[in-house]
Amino acid sequence: MSTVDSTGAAAQQAIFDKLGINTQKSATERASGDKLGQDDFLQLMTAQLQNQDPFAPMENGDFIAQMAQFSTVSGIEEINTNLKALSGEMQQTRIATASTLLGHSVLVPGAIARPDDNGEIHGVFELPQAASASRVSFSDASTGELLHSEDLGPQGTGLAGFSWTNIPTELREGNRKIKVDIAANTGKGMETMGPSIYARVLSASSYGDVSDSPMLDVEDYGTIDAGSVSRIR
Repeated sequence: MSTVDSTGAAAQQAIFDKLGINTQKSATERASGDKLGQDDFLQLMTAQLQNQDPFAPMENGDFIAQMAQFSTVSGIEEINTNLKALSGEMQQTRIATASTLLGHSVLVPGAIARPDDNGEIHGVFELPQAASASRVSFSDASTGELLHSEDLGPQGTGLAGFSWTNIPTELREGNRKIKVDIAANTGKGMETMGPSIYARVLSASSYGDVSDSPMLDVEDYGTIDAGSVSRIR
């Protein structure tokens, strides 16, 4: 019959006490106790070696399995820690990237425009098929007063661009809302087409998971997903 070494037994009991095993601690106290660390694990394994039954010693494979399990748990905890740190870095990178859009204009579907920093309005419209004629008109968004119109001529299938670059000073300085109307003849007479406008980015922010795109606050169009932006000026 083996004799329990007092030093080994004390080390083993210390580990058991820390884990809340065979003690009078409540479940709440055990749950709030320290976690088993690497030093604790080595002490526990040493205690097992010192106090094993010499007539039925533990197999080498048992110790290897315990070490492998502990290494796996430690590795997972380290991975989680690294992922959290990486997530924070990615969050900061997303915000920094989105902030580079400040002062620029992004293309958004809509008919409301304002002169940009250069005193110009730019946009595009999409044709489902070639048009023999096309026209863009700019009017006051509040009063409906026609401010400017321009014939764009024949256009092929797909995206066609338009702009108003010689906007009067009073319109530029007043930062007035301007409504854009597009009409094109694709074989059924002049029909209205929906334009997309380059609108100014006012701010950028980041919410949710790192996989989510930053959000942009776009003048006259509110908050949009930066991932939906196809073109930037």
